[in-house]
Amino acid sequence: MEQQPERREGRSFPERKGQKRKLEEGTAAAASSEDREISTTDDGDAILNEIAAQVSVLNSAFSWQESDRAAAKRATQVLSELAKNEDLVNVIVDGGAVPALMTHLQAPPYIDGGDVAQKPFEHEVEKGSAFALGLLAIKPEYQKLIVDKGALPHLVNLLKRSKDGSTSRAVNSVIRRAADAITNLAHENSSIKTRVRLEGGIPPLVDLLEFSDSKVQRAAAGALRTLAFKNDDNKNQIVECNALPTLILMLGSEDAAIHYEAVGVIGNLVHSSPNIKKEVLSAGALQPVIGLLSSCCPESQREAALLLGQFASTDSDCKVHIVQRGAVRPLIEMLQSPDVQLKEMSAFALGRLAQDSHNQAGIAHSGGLGPLLKLLDSRNGSLQHNAAFALYGLADNEDNVSDFIRVGGIQKLQDGEFIVQATKDCVSKTLKRLEEKIHGRVLRHLLYLMRISEKSIQRRVALALAHLCSPEDQRTIFIDENGLELLLGLLGSTNTKQQLDGAAALYKLANKSMALSPVDAAPPSPTQRVYLGEQYVNSATLSDVTFLVEGRRFYAHRICLLASSDAFRAMFDGGYREKDARDIEIPNIKWEVFELMMRFIYTGSVDITIEISQDLLRAADQYLLEGLKRLCEYTIAQDITLENIGGMYDLSEAFHAMSLRQACILFILEHFDKLNSMHGQNQLVQRTIPEIREYFCRALTKSTTNLQGLRL
Repeated sequence: MEQQPERREGRSFPERKGQKRKLEEGTAAAASSEDREISTTDDGDAILNEIAAQVSVLNSAFSWQESDRAAAKRATQVLSELAKNEDLVNVIVDGGAVPALMTHLQAPPYIDGGDVAQKPFEHEVEKGSAFALGLLAIKPEYQKLIVDKGALPHLVNLLKRSKDGSTSRAVNSVIRRAADAITNLAHENSSIKTRVRLEGGIPPLVDLLEFSDSKVQRAAAGALRTLAFKNDDNKNQIVECNALPTLILMLGSEDAAIHYEAVGVIGNLVHSSPNIKKEVLSAGALQPVIGLLSSCCPESQREAALLLGQFASTDSDCKVHIVQRGAVRPLIEMLQSPDVQLKEMSAFALGRLAQDSHNQAGIAHSGGLGPLLKLLDSRNGSLQHNAAFALYGLADNEDNVSDFIRVGGIQKLQDGEFIVQATKDCVSKTLKRLEEKIHGRVLRHLLYLMRISEKSIQRRVALALAHLCSPEDQRTIFIDENGLELLLGLLGSTNTKQQLDGAAALYKLANKSMALSPVDAAPPSPTQRVYLGEQYVNSATLSDVTFLVEGRRFYAHRICLLASSDAFRAMFDGGYREKDARDIEIPNIKWEVFELMMRFIYTGSVDITIEISQDLLRAADQYLLEGLKRLCEYTIAQDITLENIGGMYDLSEAFHAMSLRQACILFILEHFDKLNSMHGQNQLVQRTIPEIREYFCRALTKSTTNLQGLRL
């Protein structure tokens, strides 16, 4: 049921669509006043010529001569500037830039007799080459090309430029560009991640986490973050190189960029690695990660929330510790952020924490219910599901049930439009959990709220209980505690939403009641029934009375008619003229209707069609044949539609057809939303409210009596 958010690998270079990256340390487009600025909007031939010229410079200027170094430096700057436009990357690679740039990842050889002390533009050409190759590597198809040309050993060596004790701005920059290039080369490429490790790239990157320059620290952490993503061997080596203590210290940095990369590295180390997760927690990462929830950097907040969710996985015993150390309130605040990803990650973390019984009440009473319920309205499937999963956890605690109902959570769960099936299933299970807890002290508390709270809360409680309570509590809730009047008040409201909620609750209540059905059994006859059988229907054999219907004779038997209804007993035993008559005329009834009525009297059953059902109902009512009347009502009820519901209800009133009237009431409640939008039908609803009240009073009382009888 849980869906874990996908952890991101991360890059040091931001996405470039529609953006221009600023070059640092003098690598801006205008390197000097005499240099021509290169525009990526130049025509194709000019760009091709420019690329070819710069590649030629790189191929011919690999020496320590100052003019060569200056030319090579400018060439790397121009190619970097062009490579910021993704549309030109293919052209640059096709122009032979990769091998030319590769050459300049290392210092030129010394010429015999040359001045070793003179190293013009030391580190700067290598830095420019690493930067340009990193930009080209953003296209996945060129990652392997650059690595196959032998870039990794040179880049790893650049990471070690500070080992000789030299520190300068240029050294810092070349190390940083080398780390960034490794990040882009290894991005989403598992084989290159492995090759970086085999080339010895991880130990120097770990060492650089303690470098004095913060930008170098950040770049090294970014590279380690990428190398650790879904690569267990790399993860293990990073931990073996003792990176954890430094990474945890970086979590407390005042530099947002540093703690963002550090928490990203730790997150990728922990991902799907239970043993490393234990080491991270043992090293003291929990409190600094919780601290990042209050960071001013949304990216760090997001990564910290995701990491806490990973710490709180099902096999972890630290869920309670996370809550005790103050994670809940900042996570709840993050639920209300305009940043969708921040909300998604905080909902994910709260969902994990809410699966522990010790945390559930605390999360709810810290204000978590409202924001989580609000997220159910999101059109982001992952965010919606994470919120639903958190609510599922909170619903497991009895102390939260009343709060769920008081803030309108039941209606939210029932009315929500959920995007994926997993979320729908999760919501169904949440409602089931809540339903199972509506008894004992929870029910007593809800009944208390329904008595003393403001009207809106009372109505929410009544609505929720209509959907969730057990049949044996219905009479207590809706008759004794006046819950029915609250629902009827909603039905009679002028507010459409309240009317719809009231109708849905009453319909649910009707369906949950064991005593309710569209047709009740006919009351027993005061006289023992005698069925002569099919063979005596309209048979002259032993006939002692004849009915004249539409000019045709129908042969009958007094003994059968006397046992069938009070109407025939009055006819033959009373003071009516038909008592001694041999032939009795029956006006105003069609032959087919009369024959079906007599067939029921003789056999106790009859097939009734929709076409004849209303005429037969009139006849059954006239001759007090309650059993036949109920069969007619049942048949008529199958034909109720939105268009004829008014006429059907009038028919039920005209012939005191209780079962048909109940069927009409259920139909009105079930289809209330459609009826409410039809002209004139709202008057029908208001007209039926007294009958709805009587119906439920009778049904709920009967329901409880039946349940008590079953228990006895």
